[in-house]
Amino acid sequence: MSKNRFSGIGLSITLLAGTYCYSTATSLKLKKTNNQKARNVIFILSDDHRYDFFGFTGKIPWLKTPNLDKLATEGAHLQNAFCTTSLSSPSRASILTGLYAHQHEVVDNYEPVRQDLIFFPQYLQQAGYQTAFFGKFHIGHDTDEPQRGFNHWESFMGQGVYYNPTLNINGQKVTYSDSTYITNLLTEHTIDWIKNRTQKQPFFLYLSHKAVHHEWKASQKNIGLYKYEIVPESASMNQYISEKADDPKRHEQKQGKDYYGENAIPDWVKSRAYSWHGALLSRSEYEDIFRRYCETLTSMDESIGELMNFLKKSGLDKETVIIYMGDNGHSMGEHGLMDKRHFYEESVRVPLIAYCPDIIKPATKVDKIVLNVDIAPTILDFAGLKKPNYMVGASFMNLIKGKNVKKWRDKFFYEYYWEFQYPNTPTIFGVRTDRYKYIYNQGVWDANELYDLKTDPNEVNNLIFNVKYDSLGISMKNDLFQWLKQTGGDKIPMRKGPEKRSGDHRTNGMY
Repeated sequence: MSKNRFSGIGLSITLLAGTYCYSTATSLKLKKTNNQKARNVIFILSDDHRYDFFGFTGKIPWLKTPNLDKLATEGAHLQNAFCTTSLSSPSRASILTGLYAHQHEVVDNYEPVRQDLIFFPQYLQQAGYQTAFFGKFHIGHDTDEPQRGFNHWESFMGQGVYYNPTLNINGQKVTYSDSTYITNLLTEHTIDWIKNRTQKQPFFLYLSHKAVHHEWKASQKNIGLYKYEIVPESASMNQYISEKADDPKRHEQKQGKDYYGENAIPDWVKSRAYSWHGALLSRSEYEDIFRRYCETLTSMDESIGELMNFLKKSGLDKETVIIYMGDNGHSMGEHGLMDKRHFYEESVRVPLIAYCPDIIKPATKVDKIVLNVDIAPTILDFAGLKKPNYMVGASFMNLIKGKNVKKWRDKFFYEYYWEFQYPNTPTIFGVRTDRYKYIYNQGVWDANELYDLKTDPNEVNNLIFNVKYDSLGISMKNDLFQWLKQTGGDKIPMRKGPEKRSGDHRTNGMY
């Protein structure tokens, strides 16, 4: 069987001394593509932004995101974009390396990325680009140190704070006060760097916002912006949290299989609604979180507008490629959850927009499956460079140019690894096509899941015990495990978790 069957793109894996090696190149020089102009690229990454929380989607009638709306309506909206692991650090490492989590081995929010792996901006540097990073790095959690591949560096420790941050600017700590808002600060510094860059060189800029991560704090002018708006309730929230986790009758034996209620809701999902990251909140608490999330999102949108205005005034907007993406999604009550990590749509789908009037036609819509591992190959493509063979993603440049791409993936695979710090969610593997999704809940006495996304977009009717779907479920499971085997995922990276840390109720007293 071809190794390319499961990725839909070229995949090169070298077996060396019993381990998989992905970036062992002695040279950072890449082959150039034919007749491709090296363009300026700005990559904007947000944290926990859901794929459907925009003004232009109409999901929330009162939500205002005019600047992101403009990028989408005047550029390309990639409607089926996903992360391969719905957790910040693994997803961010996949973006930088072009590898799956089990390959780069950043499988939680604490593990640092291996030093032998190459970040794609290193290739850009070798090709003559100026590179800069502003904002949330968050791989290895407690580090803000300058990273390889960037000529200019500004970041902060861990999750950071929304107000009065301390930045590590090229190795020097600088603390800001007077209610300095991190989103605005990063945008100001981004604009200043572009103004002062060496004009003859193309540039790559990575702007990584803290927004819209918990604790959801808006800029001063937007605090309370939506306090009188009516907050909707997710279609699946009540169904999931109405199942009592401690009900002894929730288990029945049918035909030798565990039967978990009418829709076969996994036990861990029901239990988690009553625990950390669960949605069993008072109505007022739920509405407060929902509104603050939206206010924080609007604040970030305004800062993106400031950057766009600067690019237009400076004449850089026409030829500069701007890519906006979220690192992962976030549940807002769906399935009784207030988190990501799982493989449901609101968690794994991410916003993805590309804008460049010089080459992208307005209102371009892309319905192909695009992944976070495609970001590195795409940006290298815009730089006129061919991606290295070890990267598992593919460039979507031709998709957003409106060209017909005959060979593209028709499915993708998902992985999430159980975390010592957040034990309520098990290890999860999955596969999703344009219609069906199979979820394998690893290592727990529980139900697996199979959904028809066409007839059941809210994923509330689990078909896993419906005999009509047996052959489909078995086939998708086989595809999943063959993908894991062929990409090295059958050797699951194990992590011991952090040492005891005072004040952290999830780890205090555990070793």
